[in-house]
Amino acid sequence: MNSASKPITESPVTNSTEEAATRRFRAGMAAAWMLAKREWIRFFRQRNRVTAAIAQPLLFWLLFGTGLSGAFQSAGELNFLQFFLPGTLTLIVLFTAIFSTISVIEDRREGFMQAVLVAPVGRWPVLVGKVLGGAAIAWVQAVFFLLLVWAVGTADPGGAVLHLLGLLALIALAMCGLGMIVAWPMESTQGFHAIMMLGLMPMWLLSGTFFPIPALGADASIGQWILGAIMRVNPLSYSMVEMRRLLFPEIDFSAAGFAPSSIICWTVTVLAACASLVVAWQLMRGSRKVDVIV
Repeated sequence: MNSASKPITESPVTNSTEEAATRRFRAGMAAAWMLAKREWIRFFRQRNRVTAAIAQPLLFWLLFGTGLSGAFQSAGELNFLQFFLPGTLTLIVLFTAIFSTISVIEDRREGFMQAVLVAPVGRWPVLVGKVLGGAAIAWVQAVFFLLLVWAVGTADPGGAVLHLLGLLALIALAMCGLGMIVAWPMESTQGFHAIMMLGLMPMWLLSGTFFPIPALGADASIGQWILGAIMRVNPLSYSMVEMRRLLFPEIDFSAAGFAPSSIICWTVTVLAACASLVVAWQLMRGSRKVDVIV
């Protein structure tokens, strides 16, 4: 018989390799799901954390919104309660990201993280589980607060509600990714809080939370140019502009200053979320500090 007529069969080695890779992937997804579920269980067992996650941004929104309303001018008919609403939603996500990713340090001290890392699933389930668990918690809290705001008539996104929910999810992923970047090499919760407050709080404040990003003209001072450049480099500024546009679609915010198009805002937000996750993954692959019980 001619050798060309013989049927071509796959190598047993190839099949076994593919099956092993599939099993490892399924085991990794199961581990990631377990870690994400653990974040949910830990969150709801800490009742003070559940209360503070909603009460603190709500107090900020009411206190700042009423206290600064007399000194605020914006485009359209927005008062400061309405203008500060996107910043409050982002603040909820930010606080949740801090408290969710700090559990990496606590798990390391308790020995739980070492038990996860010795499992034959690799390190990526730790990143996926922690980020998805924390981002899901942050997203649900932000949506709950948004429902309260909608119930009292402060904002009505209307047909843009799905886009708004997607934008909140991207911001939650980006914030949790940044939290993992800081938490993974950290050895103390005090150092973690110091770095997060030093980095994330200015990032939040300089994103157009309290005042619109000004348009830089020829009459702007050097300080205004520096501040305006920093706010434009901040990726959270673009998320804030788009969130404000989705919450109040009838307002033209370009008249008040910096307001890039929706395509630019979504592109920057997606790239920021992807960049934070990629950097977190590269850091986790290269750092072995968490493997040692401290």
